[in-house]
Amino acid sequence: MDEIQRFFSGKNTVNYLSEAEYAQSGNYLETLRAVSRLSYMSMYVIDYQRKEFEYVSDNPLFLCNHTPSEVMAMGYAFYFKYVSKEDLEMLIRVNEIGFDFFNRTPLQDRKNYSISYDFNLQTGKDKILINHKLTPIFITSEGKIWKALCVVSLSSNVASGNILLSKTGEDSFWELDLADGVWNKMDKSRLTERELQTVRLHAQGLTIGQIADRMCIAVDTVKFHRRKLFDKLHVKNMGEALAYVKNNKLL
Repeated sequence: MDEIQRFFSGKNTVNYLSEAEYAQSGNYLETLRAVSRLSYMSMYVIDYQRKEFEYVSDNPLFLCNHTPSEVMAMGYAFYFKYVSKEDLEMLIRVNEIGFDFFNRTPLQDRKNYSISYDFNLQTGKDKILINHKLTPIFITSEGKIWKALCVVSLSSNVASGNILLSKTGEDSFWELDLADGVWNKMDKSRLTERELQTVRLHAQGLTIGQIADRMCIAVDTVKFHRRKLFDKLHVKNMGEALAYVKNNKLL
């Protein structure tokens, strides 16, 4: 499967692991299994040395009617079967550009980065836009990613792409211009308490009228806060606003 090898960049080839590097993994999968039982999101682990999936959670969100063991056996062939050619090429390009960025990052900081992007999975006539996040779990002494955790959830966007790279604790993030292959640094938007409260209440499923009652303000004032929020985050609706706030940990 030469095509599958395109997902495994030479920039991140793990040829050798020391005993100490092997030992660091311990029994971490038990912790991950426990976390997956508590989350609605799907999780899986990529082993870049073996070039396979080490773990796939039993949440069916991105399994396309397969069992976790079947997806593990398929590995990256799963994506060649269920991702459109256009989105597949996007994923491979993001993979290459992402590793370029990663390799320019100081080794001691590399575990603090994560990348997020959206793409479609298709089973027959059914298509689902998912958000995919990836972050390193273990890094070799040479700075290569040995294992990475991937988290899959439903996307609140309307199309593939939306490629963002962030670092824990930073007030900024990088957005990829895929056409030019350039990362543009962006400052995270700072929300007022009213704007955050509006998002929190929307996340609880409240209507505009119920949000107005809870905040003891007029419906028109809630609408005003929503418009300011949309303008600030450059989004079109509350679903996109909520996705932005979650992805950037603003709540």
